[in-house]
Amino acid sequence: MEADALPVELWQLILSYLKLPDLGRCSAVCRAWHEIVLSLDKTHWQQLCLGYLKHRHPNWPNHPDVEPWSWRETFKQHYLASKTWTKNMQDLESSNCLSLFRRRKGRRQLSVGTGGEFSSLRAALAAASPYDRLVLLPGMYEEQNEVLLNVPVEVVGQGMLGDVALLMSIDQHCPTARLCNILFLPSRFTSVLYKTTAGYVQFDNCAFKSGQLQIHAPGTCQVKFCTFNQSSIHLRNVALCILENCEFTSSANANVTIEGCPSSNHNWACKHMAMLAKSCAAPTEPSTAHCPGAEQDDLGESLLGPVRTCEIIVGEGRSSFLSDAGAQVLPGSVQEDAEFEENLWAAKEEEEEYLALDSNSSDSDLCSDDEEDAQAVFRVPCQTHSLSQTLADLADSRLQSNRLHDLQRDLKLKSLQQELQQDKEAQSLSNSLQGCIIRQCLFRDGKGGVFIYSRGQAKLEGNVFRNLTYAVRCIQNSKVVMLRNEIHHCKASGIFLRLSAGGLIADNNIHSNCEAGVDIRKGANPLVLCNKIHSGLRSGIVVAGNGKGIIRSNQIYGNKEAGIYILYNGNPAVSGNHIFQGLAAGIAVNENGRGQITGNIICENQWGGADIRHGGDPILRNNLISCGYSDGVVVGEHGMGFIEGNAIYGNRGCGVWMTSSSLPHVSNNQISHNSIYGVAVFCRKDDNGDQPHGQGQRGSENFQEEREGASWESYSIDEEEYPAAWHSVSVALVELNNISHNGAAGLHVKSNEPLNIFANIIHTNHDSGVAVLQSSQLTRITNNSISCNSRGGVLVEAECQVELRGNGIYENGSHGIISKGEGVIAENDIISNHRCGLQLLQAADMKVIKNRIQSFRDYGIVLFDEAKGLVQENIIFQGRSKKSILRPPANAEDCIIQNNVLLTLKKRFDMECMLTNPPARPHIRGRPLEPHAVAGAQRVSNITTRVDGGCHNHGSIFCTVL
Repeated sequence: MEADALPVELWQLILSYLKLPDLGRCSAVCRAWHEIVLSLDKTHWQQLCLGYLKHRHPNWPNHPDVEPWSWRETFKQHYLASKTWTKNMQDLESSNCLSLFRRRKGRRQLSVGTGGEFSSLRAALAAASPYDRLVLLPGMYEEQNEVLLNVPVEVVGQGMLGDVALLMSIDQHCPTARLCNILFLPSRFTSVLYKTTAGYVQFDNCAFKSGQLQIHAPGTCQVKFCTFNQSSIHLRNVALCILENCEFTSSANANVTIEGCPSSNHNWACKHMAMLAKSCAAPTEPSTAHCPGAEQDDLGESLLGPVRTCEIIVGEGRSSFLSDAGAQVLPGSVQEDAEFEENLWAAKEEEEEYLALDSNSSDSDLCSDDEEDAQAVFRVPCQTHSLSQTLADLADSRLQSNRLHDLQRDLKLKSLQQELQQDKEAQSLSNSLQGCIIRQCLFRDGKGGVFIYSRGQAKLEGNVFRNLTYAVRCIQNSKVVMLRNEIHHCKASGIFLRLSAGGLIADNNIHSNCEAGVDIRKGANPLVLCNKIHSGLRSGIVVAGNGKGIIRSNQIYGNKEAGIYILYNGNPAVSGNHIFQGLAAGIAVNENGRGQITGNIICENQWGGADIRHGGDPILRNNLISCGYSDGVVVGEHGMGFIEGNAIYGNRGCGVWMTSSSLPHVSNNQISHNSIYGVAVFCRKDDNGDQPHGQGQRGSENFQEEREGASWESYSIDEEEYPAAWHSVSVALVELNNISHNGAAGLHVKSNEPLNIFANIIHTNHDSGVAVLQSSQLTRITNNSISCNSRGGVLVEAECQVELRGNGIYENGSHGIISKGEGVIAENDIISNHRCGLQLLQAADMKVIKNRIQSFRDYGIVLFDEAKGLVQENIIFQGRSKKSILRPPANAEDCIIQNNVLLTLKKRFDMECMLTNPPARPHIRGRPLEPHAVAGAQRVSNITTRVDGGCHNHGSIFCTVL
């Protein structure tokens, strides 16, 4: 009958009554009938597939609610599984000595049990010929001694799973065997349920309880749709085996143990299983980025749900750095910032009133209409100095916004597919087929999932590990490849790597574990790519005890402790990750930890974006650290590190916070729009709890293992890749940074140790440019541009020791320099500040030498009666007409004033020539300044050599402005 003689719906109804052989014959009639048979996929084929008792749902046990792409293909795979164990027939026929095992066309089916041909399995095996099928009738079969399997046979249980139970230990000595639909229980004399040391064994739809499977090379196995209850599999030196769609529950030890290097002596089935593994491998799909402001779905909604976002716009206004979403999440932020600024201004009100006593004018009439002409004449054109173009660029909000967008684009999270295309080692690992392949399995409610040791190898794909003590433990030079697994609610860490273990951990969802998501120690060196590691009760990733590794393109968020925690000589390469919304620090480097931390987006963390303490000495380079609820970078007690080229934006605390007992090298960073200080140096120690806003005591991990063996192994560091390691560091250094638009002082110093502040651009901050409130040892402030800050340029409190040399201090909202301390002020340009150029008051004892000083509205230099020191060889320009240039103290016995040049300039030409010989400071010799963004490999950093004892005062200096 022609296919078009009846409606398709009627044909489908007719064919649905056919059995499987007849359905196959109809499919071979013609193309039209074949298509009609295929159209039964979601109806009749599904019924056939699920109707067989020894077949399970193809996505069992993890996703039984998800339909396969084709029920017909699933049924076909189930059917062919019963044939694959006989694939060695050609190999046997090619060998004369194995002619005994030739498969005969008409293999027998023997029934075993009550009412069957044989009463026991042992008797049936003694009478069986090669490849016979032994059907076990429902019942329990027990043997007092070990059963030897010398003939390749297929043993199938009849009825539901559990109706046939074997209480025995089977030892396979034949080349191949298959067991299906059987419950295995341990015998009285051993817990070993089944073992083979040579042959291939295939388990389909079996259940194992309170026992163990042992597979030793050159033996191998394939286990599919099986249940393991308080049972385990031990694989030793196995070249290749496959575990698919199995469920492991309630184990007292590891469910799967893989021991030893894969054997080079391959079983006949290895080639077949390799082809099967390649054909069934899931394609590598790009993972979607979930960092705020990074990737969104088609509807524009964040895939993580409502999260706080940060849209940073660099400009004159403070209110523009948070987006509307951020303002909604932080309803009290504006008020808190206003209260902070109000308190900050009120704290200095008394001092300002005192200073105003000696001024003939106040700030209130600064911009009166009758003085506009005077301003035009007497304001010195400081824009002609060497940083003019740079400052103009920095003031351009659109340009800064574009730079930030470029940075975010360069730091965009990569998919696994992109990573594999660029990293050949990762690609090779993802395609490897050695050892044990575990797919689509469920491990739950036990001690351990997979344990790999002694150079073992395993590949885990699409598995679920939940409610275990640990999911995967890989030690002793072993190698694990983990792709697209879910690991959650482990009582300890999700993944452990120890003792030079390695491999690839990629595209996994690791969350809600009681300890670290990934724990790397004792020389382990894995590739950790494109994972989501989140919601952990402690850290996301821990690298300790000389652990290394490459941690790249991961999303790490919502962990209660640090997103990445590096300590005890841990030295990973951390790049291209999105680390956000953590309840502690984004990255913490502690207890002599190291690491190269480059190109990450670290945002919205409760503590510091990067937290470095107690001997931590990382490279922190080219990261975007933004929108934190505390400080951007924290360098705590005895912290070190090379902090270079980072964009530190919009944090609610300080941009960089460090103690005076730390020795960091802070270079080439853009530090702006932070709510408090741009850079703050405090003398207070971490252990006394006296910390600025946003800091707290860090919860410590249990790292006693590393304390006992921290010196177990050491690694040599290449000078080029770790520049901070090859200089002797004795003084903390802040150099070549752009510190701007911060809510308080650009640089706040309250230190009891030396500090070098060199060649920074400090401008447009909402308090003083530099405030030195405590400095028992010398603070060097050299070759900086300090301009346009809301209060004074530099404030030096009593009993502080400072050296101000070669700075350009321009157009600040109050005095250029106020000093109550002691030291040297030499070769600075202090020009066009809104009040006095320089004030020495109280017990100040300063040497003021070879400066150029001008104030538009007030004195160039004011010396109060208590001031001491030397004022010599300065050029002091007159500002507003009828205003004195220099105010000497009433008692000049302790203050020497000599050889100063006092100039009154009345022509515009004279004003323009004022900063020409020498040019305006700071003097940046060498090549011209080149503003560029911090992101990407295209950026070139020119870093001054770091030496003991201080900063450079001579020679060529290259300044890279962010």
